[in-house]
Amino acid sequence: MSIRTERVASLIREELGTTLSRAFSGSREYGFTTVTEVRVTPDLRTARVFVSIMGSAEKQEKTMAQIEKLKGHYRSELGQKINLKFVPVIEFRHDKSLDNAMHIESLIKQIHKDDKKEE
Repeated sequence: MSIRTERVASLIREELGTTLSRAFSGSREYGFTTVTEVRVTPDLRTARVFVSIMGSAEKQEKTMAQIEKLKGHYRSELGQKINLKFVPVIEFRHDKSLDNAMHIESLIKQIHKDDKKEE
């Protein structure tokens, strides 16, 4: 990845991170949202935005659906905040790596708890 694509990805991550956290922060029906990573294509036309959502599976689905619904709005807002010739098309992806890490951690804790019971 070139320095320019990295810089654009960083800008998008910062701006969308702020926008999404503000949009979903006070709501009880949506999960807590964080932009974990942004990957921009070399031609700067497409940005894949990975979003981590804390909350129940239902809240995660509902939040992701709302993000997809407002994708055009987020793109136009991004266009107003960053100065690029073309505003990239945004593709949102649900980043489940944090959920997987928490699950693995709970399994490890369970193993240690079982080991202590056997001693």
